[in-house]
Amino acid sequence: MKRIAVVLSIMFVASLLIFSGCAKEPTEAIKIGVIGPMSFTQGEGHWNGAVMAAEEINKDGGIKVGGKRMKIELVKADSNEFLSMTDATNAMEKLCTSDKVDFIVGGFRTEAVLAMQDIAMDNKKIFIGCGAADDQLCGRVAADYDRYKYWFRGTPFKSSLLGKTCFIHLATVAGVLKKELGIEKPKVAIVMEKQAWVDKILAAAKVVVPKMGMDVVGVWQPSQTATDVTAELSAIQSAGADIIFTAFSASVGVTFAKQANELKIPAFMVGINVEAQKETFHEATGGMSEGVFTMNTYAKNIRQNELTGPYLDTYQKRYGLMPVYTADTYSAIKYGLIPAIEKAETIESDAVVATLEVMEYLVPSGKIAYEPDHDLKWGPGYLTSLGCQWQNGEFLGVWPNDWVAEEGAEPVTYKGMAPIKIPQALIDKYKK
Repeated sequence: MKRIAVVLSIMFVASLLIFSGCAKEPTEAIKIGVIGPMSFTQGEGHWNGAVMAAEEINKDGGIKVGGKRMKIELVKADSNEFLSMTDATNAMEKLCTSDKVDFIVGGFRTEAVLAMQDIAMDNKKIFIGCGAADDQLCGRVAADYDRYKYWFRGTPFKSSLLGKTCFIHLATVAGVLKKELGIEKPKVAIVMEKQAWVDKILAAAKVVVPKMGMDVVGVWQPSQTATDVTAELSAIQSAGADIIFTAFSASVGVTFAKQANELKIPAFMVGINVEAQKETFHEATGGMSEGVFTMNTYAKNIRQNELTGPYLDTYQKRYGLMPVYTADTYSAIKYGLIPAIEKAETIESDAVVATLEVMEYLVPSGKIAYEPDHDLKWGPGYLTSLGCQWQNGEFLGVWPNDWVAEEGAEPVTYKGMAPIKIPQALIDKYKK
């Protein structure tokens, strides 16, 4: 009998431990929709970043919302937005109605995101954009706050700030060419794909580049999926361009760089080339990546702050590649949305909006704070992006390197910067 009593006592204690352990596990889920072109790198980035964030948060016991703990459940939605607007809107509609998600992150192509934004707003779902850049996405918040207040930009900067940063990169390159090659007034070819997000950058470039002391020798706008740009490159060479100022978000970025290097066009490519941001770019161009300079969010050799290294190391270990900027769904969820929910002590959209609006927080790429229209603050101390260049098959951060944003300001440099490298064809052109 004593033996039976002992056994029963042990079983009772064990059951208490089991049930007390279960009580600590989250019993409800916060559903976050992750929407993007999942058959493409940009959508893969959306999903990969979100998965990392969700797993890390759930591993730590989930989210404390008021008096209970909740786990994150992700819902994957393929917008197919490169190919079909209808697919994009249907995917967003399904997230909001059938899947009944609480929050949404993702989106890439501006034209599709504008339509998806309206659906999210109709359903009062907080939608953190992680891909589309057009100014009007946040312009809508300013124009009609009550309707569009549920939209926040997560990444990248708006187009006008992307353009401003590109002009800084352009000026930096022009300064290097003047110092190293004696080019006093560089000739610039403007080459930008035919897409809405580049419209403001292109319009500004036509006005700003001459004011920067450079000559515009022509404007070319190939298709975003062009597979042959030799005609444009021949015209650019004939025009005597020293710099090619680019804005590419799709596969034309691979085509252009590959053919420019094959033809040994004596010009420095600088601007935005989303394909060049990928770790596979060197291979995709058949080894013809040399000298391409693009704005980017991350580089292996750069550490913006103490969060950068752990994020890059974990992402690369898990997926075998460096993250593209759309993988900042990770930051949007882990450092933005989830802390906002915990501070608001609810998942009710209006309360979370009010909390997000006043938050300032570190992310692996810098520090996030929001403007009144829910756009990102830009500049020293916040987010600046990087200027990166392909050198000998490696993708290196080269800007900001002692960048002075305004007179009297402290220079900005991130740990690990490499010097800018002038393409050999351009050196040969001026050293003859």
